Amino acid sequence: MFARLLWKAGLGAALLLLTQCRPAEAGQTPAAAQSSIKSPEERAREAVALLLAEKYESLYATFTPEMQKAASVEDWRNKVGPSLKPLGKVLETGKPRFSKVGAYTVVVLPAKFEAQWIDFTISVNDAGQIGGLFIKPGQQPVAAWQRPVYSKPETFTERDVTVGAGEWKLPGTLTLPKAQGPAPGVVLVHGSGPNDRDETVFGVRPFRDLAEGLASAGIAVLRYDKRTKVHGPRMAAMTKNLTVQEETVDDAVLAAAVLGSQPEVDPRRVFILGHSLGAYVLPMILKQDPKAAGGIAMAGITRPLEDVVLEQVEYLVPIQSGQSEEARKEGQKKLEEIRRDVAAIKALQPGQEDGPSLMGMPPHYLLALRGYDPAAVAAALRVPLLILQGERDYQVSMTDFARWKTALGGRKDVELKSYPALNHLFVEGKGKSTPSEYLQPGHVAAEVISDIAKWVNAH
Repeated sequence: MFARLLWKAGLGAALLLLTQCRPAEAGQTPAAAQSSIKSPEERAREAVALLLAEKYESLYATFTPEMQKAASVEDWRNKVGPSLKPLGKVLETGKPRFSKVGAYTVVVLPAKFEAQWIDFTISVNDAGQIGGLFIKPGQQPVAAWQRPVYSKPETFTERDVTVGAGEWKLPGTLTLPKAQGPAPGVVLVHGSGPNDRDETVFGVRPFRDLAEGLASAGIAVLRYDKRTKVHGPRMAAMTKNLTVQEETVDDAVLAAAVLGSQPEVDPRRVFILGHSLGAYVLPMILKQDPKAAGGIAMAGITRPLEDVVLEQVEYLVPIQSGQSEEARKEGQKKLEEIRRDVAAIKALQPGQEDGPSLMGMPPHYLLALRGYDPAAVAAALRVPLLILQGERDYQVSMTDFARWKTALGGRKDVELKSYPALNHLFVEGKGKSTPSEYLQPGHVAAEVISDIAKWVNAH
């Protein structure tokens, strides 16, 4: 699940997005000077109105210089704007929320679309410039989550826990089976983007399904809100220093330690489950956590991120372009832009900070992953692994599953399985998978829950 300009439209959720850039210093002059400085709430509401009205040039003029550098007007027109289309019309807005982060006032504007509630989070500096714009799921989904049939709430309990300490601590939920004796445990590691502990993607909550389903089968599960959700504005300020280590790996290792320290959990049987981006970095996490009993990769890529992003866009453009000649031309234009971005990313040199970004992922982030081969790292690990893949998944394709199989297929302690009817979220569907199916309520397939539970209990 990728989320910096359109990260989450990549591996993680296909329709969500998060534009992150390092806030400029207070007092910098915007590209187009404003005749008067409006209040943070007024400026935030104006920015959202311009975005929804597709007035991208006017929106761009309100940004700080660094915000403008992070994404062009064309990026907003061709990448951000189209990703909001599946949400439908705005039906109502909620009461704004405010906080202060350094020189910035952070304004959260809830809006109810036809598909679901969305929180627009806008950082406004003292000069009235927009230094950050986040778009992520709100707290009031249109379709309430319903327990799947495999969830047996009478068989488990839940309590709050904290992952980490100090400035980056994260709230989490521990789901514990009521059965006697220390239970095996599983830590859930999110895909890309500012995910909550349920890994909510419109009408689907994969991690809540996994937590309750596995706990019903006698397995303790720890899930937690991701650092980019809890500490979003501060993470945005780390653009030139942020890597996947800070975004995901550090907290996953800490979460495994928290789970293993619980009296109801057997510390020798703590497993780490990664989905999407979490599966991509799973070998990295396991390498840094020698106490982990094994790993479960759900929809994990094995190739460079830029190659997968291009593959996703090549898949989506024909679907989203429709039948009109104008739409097809626009789609082809978008595809060519991504191809140029990918070529430029390939040409980046170590230490280069001023190169192009890809879907909002800055050069430093991508360069830190250069040469990383998840399948090769996994092959060198001596812990049991379970590799799962939905065959209808267009965000992480069967090409990646085949590479996992090539690297690990000969090992007796590795199990690989794919599911013909499942998509990227391991929800069942028919036909060609599209982003719109994520809007519909659904659950992780019962077969997946059963396979994971059997595998964990067997180890």
